Parts: sequence; structure tokens; C-alpha cells
Amino acid sequence: MRRVRFHAYGGPEVLRVEEAEAPVPGPGELLVRTEAVGVSLPSVRRTHGDGQGGGVPLPAVLGGEVAGEVAALGPDVTGFAVGDRVTGLSFTGSYADLTTVPAALAARIPDGATGVDAVALVRGGQVALAVLATAAPTGTESVLITGAASATGHLAVQLARLRGVPRVVAAVGSAAKADFLYGLGADEVVTYEDESWGAPVDIVLDGVGGDLLPRAVAALAPGGRLVFFNSGGGTVPAYDLLAGSKTITGLTMARFAATRPELYERHGTELWEHFFAGRLRAAVHARIPLAEAARAHEIIEARANLGKVVLLP
Repeated sequence: MRRVRFHAYGGPEVLRVEEAEAPVPGPGELLVRTEAVGVSLPSVRRTHGDGQGGGVPLPAVLGGEVAGEVAALGPDVTGFAVGDRVTGLSFTGSYADLTTVPAALAARIPDGATGVDAVALVRGGQVALAVLATAAPTGTESVLITGAASATGHLAVQLARLRGVPRVVAAVGSAAKADFLYGLGADEVVTYEDESWGAPVDIVLDGVGGDLLPRAVAALAPGGRLVFFNSGGGTVPAYDLLAGSKTITGLTMARFAATRPELYERHGTELWEHFFAGRLRAAVHARIPLAEAARAHEIIEARANLGKVVLLP
């Protein structure tokens, strides 16, 4: 089988296509023949080796979202059968023709949906719903979303609207993304370089972090709250929180799914219901062959994507 691996840290140029033996599923794992592979900013950052996801032992195959057909079952797997179409997370290498996925992190793809649909919708949608559940906006509170055109951000914009948020502000790196976001229901679109982000908001959902985090905190009204769900890091002086009675809550999907499993399952059902009813658009920016994974990383590095970038083995 083919896999994409990197032997040194760097940019997209470090990715190499190699031939390898098919992995063997271990206890509790599925072997999945991939139909679609999601490319995410955290995965791209793992190739950098600069403290933003670096430190991955080399050589490495990137993990992440996959969708495909179950080719084999590992020991102790129940609830799945060979031939099932599933989507889930692969920690040992999703950039490949075959990959192992923990059964606990896999879900069936409904009839009528493609592998690309699943990769574009499920993981990003689960993150967006978890962030909204953590922020718990009331029916009168406004929300600002950074990285709003990203694979997760564009779903968060739509889901905030579906949850009844009366004012949704989308923050992005380029004004060229404005029409895309207005088309998804954003009330306002601002860029990171804008002098003002408009009236303060009650909630910020921060999918960017880094140098943008202080600006995101500053966008909060007194008593506002920020949910931090990115791999970009960032620091904020504690006094800035104290002076404005503001709060920051961090969120990881692993903990959310482990501590709130029933809600996590309901969210999965909700995403597909919205998708099939036409209320939720899972945008795919580009479908790129696995052998051209470097090109997919270039798009993400440039923050040029509107929605998900997908690799097709």
C-alpha cells in the first residue's frame, strides 16, 4: 500500500509517498481502506517541529480523520463488521491507503453520504458542537468565531445560527472569504487586520490562538467568555481577564467525548440530521490525490481554504 511519511521537520516539501506493508489492527481496532482523508491545521503543524505539534518521533505518518470501508477487525471488536463504511480518527497514520482506527472513535456513515461528506462533516462538526456546548450561549448572546472559514469554523458559524445565536461574527485572515461566510449565515465578517472588530461580543470561539488570542480576549464584552480549541498556543496577561471579569476555557475533544459520551453521540446524530435536511453545508475546498499531499498542506499553510481539504487515496 501507499503511505505519506516525513523523515524531517519542515514545510509541505518534507512529505514523501512510500510503499509499505499494510498495518495489522490491534485489540479494539478496525483496519479501514480509506476513501477520504481530512487535512487539518494541527496535522500540518506536526510537520513543523517548532513546538506547535512538533516533537513527533521521526519518521512519521500523520494521523487524523478518515472515512472508508472496514477491511478487517482486530481482537475484541464488537459492533462492526467487515464491509461497514465508517469514519473516525487514526492516530497511527491516516495518510495511507489502509489505516487502523480505534473502534471507540469510529462511527458508521449513513446511507446516502459519501466518505468525503463524512470527513468534511463529522470531526469538524463535533468540535463545533462541543465548543458551543461548552460556551452555552443564551438566546440573547452574541458570538465571534475566529478561523471562521476553516473546516471547523464554517460549521460553527452555521451551527451557531441553528442554535439561535442572534449575532454571529466571523473573523478571518482575508476579506476575500467574506462572501463565503455571509452565504453561511454570518451577520458580520471582520479580518484580523481590521482596526475594529465591531461591538464587543459575549462569547469568542477561538480556533486560531497564537498572537491573535489577546485580540480575541479584547473583543469580549465585560463578563464575556472565550472557549479555546486550537493548537496555536498563545498567552494573555491574567490582569486582562481580571479587569474585564472575563474567562477562558480550554477544550479538547478527547476529554469532551470521554466525559460527555451521551452528548457526543447526540451531536453525531444532530450533524447528520442537519446535513440531510439541507440546513448544514459541509464545504469541501479541494479534493486532492494522496500522492499530492504536499499540495494540500500548501493550501492549509496559506490559510487559503474555504472549508475542508480532503485527500483521495
